[in-house]
Amino acid sequence: MSDSPDSPASPDSPDSPHLDATGGLASRLGLGLAAIGRPAYITAGRDDDLGDSAGRTVEAMRERAHALLDGAWWLGIRYFDAARSYGLAEQFLGSWLAAHPGRRDELTIGSKWGYEYVGDWQMDAPVHERKEHSLAQLERQWPETLEALGGAPDVYLIHSLTVDSPALGDRALLDRLRGLAAEGVRVGFSTSGPEQAAVIDAALALPDSPFSAVQSTWNLLEPSVGPALERANEARWLVVVKEVLANGRLTPRAAPAAAAALAEADGQPLVGLAIGAAVAHPWADIVLSGAVTRRQLREATESRVPALPEERLAPLAEPPATYWATRTSLPWT
Repeated sequence: MSDSPDSPASPDSPDSPHLDATGGLASRLGLGLAAIGRPAYITAGRDDDLGDSAGRTVEAMRERAHALLDGAWWLGIRYFDAARSYGLAEQFLGSWLAAHPGRRDELTIGSKWGYEYVGDWQMDAPVHERKEHSLAQLERQWPETLEALGGAPDVYLIHSLTVDSPALGDRALLDRLRGLAAEGVRVGFSTSGPEQAAVIDAALALPDSPFSAVQSTWNLLEPSVGPALERANEARWLVVVKEVLANGRLTPRAAPAAAAALAEADGQPLVGLAIGAAVAHPWADIVLSGAVTRRQLREATESRVPALPEERLAPLAEPPATYWATRTSLPWT
């Protein structure tokens, strides 16, 4: 991809970004690859970002992913997040790592198992991903992750653990996860749905737990998991926040008027307010950006902790059941 005017500076440029260029914020940010590893996803405004769906070939998406990873690197972002179900995200990340072998030691790479991508690179696939939290699925997907990434991830999560998942009661699976943890992989799970907090608390209560990481949805519209994430942080778990922009619902494309008004009152773009509100919590080790353009990456690093008090932001929250019902209804575009 040829460099555009909004591309990050080259490493040899005197204006090249560095780790302190954003006042330390970049060290708290990660790049999530859910929206860039497959042609369709559930983000508002996707056509504006990626263009017509006919142009989302494997080659074009790989090129865009590599450009984003380069941009994230030069902006100081050092956490990259993928999953087996994110289309070819692991392969895109793995080929980028192979092209830049000197960067791996400075990065933290996370990935997930438990869902598989079944969309066959089709925009209108009837089903895009399939869930299975079994030992057999782990044994299938762990070698696939190793091959795609060119080595082991630093963090490996059960993808979207919910209260109805059998994983927390599967002794053989938990033993296998303990084995991965003993090999130096930080094992954990991601959460979704209105009962995220219950899942986290159940995992925290496990005897001889293999888990030491959690990735959960927290944003201004759905902050209910916050106290449970604080408990995970107190247990010295790695805490990663995802979907901080609520799949585009906290951007100017789809934001409630009240959210836009609060961003104006805070003197920063709505994206900055949403990301900054997450970074403001000391229990959030990493806040993921789902950027698909380099401009969006820069906007993320320009975010700041809101000057508005938390009680001014709290009325934006929706009942969890309402939020998750809305998310489930979002179209794949």
